[in-house]
Amino acid sequence: MSRPGPGHVRGVRLLGTGACLPRRRLANTDLMTMMDTTDEWIVQRTGISTRHISDPDAGETTHDLGANALRDALVASHLSPNDLDLILCATMTGENNCPPVACMISQRLNAGRCGAMDLSAACCSWVYALNTAAALVKTGAYNTVGVVGVDRLSKHVLYSTEGRSTAILFGDGAGAAVIKATDDPSKGIIAQSMHSNGERWTDIFIPWQRRDIPSELEIPDSQIGKVHMNGAAVFKFAVSTFPDLIAETLEKAGLRADEVDMYVCHQSNARILKAARERFGLPEDKLYINIDRVGNTVSASVPLCLHELRTAGKIKDGQRVMFVAFGAGLTWGSSLWQL
Repeated sequence: MSRPGPGHVRGVRLLGTGACLPRRRLANTDLMTMMDTTDEWIVQRTGISTRHISDPDAGETTHDLGANALRDALVASHLSPNDLDLILCATMTGENNCPPVACMISQRLNAGRCGAMDLSAACCSWVYALNTAAALVKTGAYNTVGVVGVDRLSKHVLYSTEGRSTAILFGDGAGAAVIKATDDPSKGIIAQSMHSNGERWTDIFIPWQRRDIPSELEIPDSQIGKVHMNGAAVFKFAVSTFPDLIAETLEKAGLRADEVDMYVCHQSNARILKAARERFGLPEDKLYINIDRVGNTVSASVPLCLHELRTAGKIKDGQRVMFVAFGAGLTWGSSLWQL
């Protein structure tokens, strides 16, 4: 598709999706052999039964998982890697600080000279990246963009009683979508929101060295390089922010909750998802949950759900779909689409 001329309005289509989960499954019963916990305790508090844990020595690095997900999304879109103008990779767990994971994905796919960069907003990263990619396509800067969400939080948790509060939550994985310009201006984002509260960054963070830790927090040396989370504060933030974000996005779009066909939400805790569904009176089949099988996969969470729903035929062209996420930073964001 050519670049738009003056006065031309174009839309954005979501073409195809892909996903990649590590081979190893870590069940709650496995965690019981590593730490003081029980399957009942974990399920009651989080809704999680199993999660996937990557093995980088077996070809399951961050860029491996991301490349596999984007490759599948390209196949579903009937495109080749050379059709991509840009790769946006949403992640906070790259192998290196440099180069960007997106560049390593591009190399793995032989995507030629397309642009490639990473975007990090913790669990909100993929929704932020999707909004960014859609804006670039809408304005004519690019025609075809691959948006990848991939994280391997397993390398930042302790599988012991000391690290139990985070080890039970996180799993590894990748999801991806390909978006492309279309001459139909009705396709694309109807409304979106992105917010942050940097004053609460210490509620979830990964300190790399002792000086990264605020003096008021008592964190042992064994937790440096690991996820530190104020679980109670984060849960309270999510319970209040999640439904408010949905309400804000609906108001921007001028829509009622029941006029959205599917809510694809970040999978952090099954209780939070259930509370949001009940507040808006949504049937169970309109707010998808897979946290029981994959845990909290951070930036991969939303695109993994999207891929599973597309594969099952539960998300189709012509529907209205809202993507919602919140996470460290603190950050929260939404993206409401007309597919």
